[in-house]
Amino acid sequence: MPTAIALTIAGSDSGGGAGIQADLKAMSARGVYGASVITAVTAQNTTSVTAVHEIPADVVAAQIDAVLSDLDVKAIKLGMLFSPAIIDVVADRLSGFSGAIVLDPVMIAKSGDALLQEAAVDTLLRRLMPLATLVTPNLPEAAQMLGTTQATDHETMVAQCKALRDLGPGAVLLKGGHSTGATCTDLLWSDAAPLPLEAARIDTRNTHGTGCTYSSTIAAELAKGAALTDAVTTAHAYLHRAIVASDTLSIGAGHGPVHHFHEVW
Repeated sequence: MPTAIALTIAGSDSGGGAGIQADLKAMSARGVYGASVITAVTAQNTTSVTAVHEIPADVVAAQIDAVLSDLDVKAIKLGMLFSPAIIDVVADRLSGFSGAIVLDPVMIAKSGDALLQEAAVDTLLRRLMPLATLVTPNLPEAAQMLGTTQATDHETMVAQCKALRDLGPGAVLLKGGHSTGATCTDLLWSDAAPLPLEAARIDTRNTHGTGCTYSSTIAAELAKGAALTDAVTTAHAYLHRAIVASDTLSIGAGHGPVHHFHEVW
């Protein structure tokens, strides 16, 4: 059997809970070999982001070329891309990629710090949305992408899924973690009617890196050959278990990470 390989193109989180570090942990936990392209180096922990250093676009391009020229990558996860220049070079390098692309439009860290320049939002919509097999915004990100208010009910979530789908991606996963209530509902809209994915809301502050973990787990499952709906439902269940187990870790003074290796240790 060939080794399943997924690639994450994202920023580095020095605290280890999100970004490239969370992506590689999730891919490893799902039995997939993870490669990485770093777009930015952040100084961050569980409480804040104190510095962001953008990697030059030509170095990002060189990393992508090095990986794709040698490794048989079946799926790519896109995370923190930070600037129009990086988005443009990623789009150029991936225009001929034949595998799955999971776009996680990372805009704001759990601490509230910006991870995407405001000027880059339009570039992301124009260059990357049409390339994406799946886009995975949370409710605030979807509202920012569409220039509207955050959805607070099922009908508005459905409408925003449709509006995002009209921008070109193959499918949309609108994540409901920022909503209220005892149940958290995500909506997956591909070729069929919107599919709700429900889970009990867990009372924990340890949710740093949930979006990164979700999207990279989906990419890992796609790299193993899973159908899109199966990949999303598997990732949804895995993330829920990782959140449930997060309080068994004691990491930092703020929003701690989910437990990627809850099935191992």
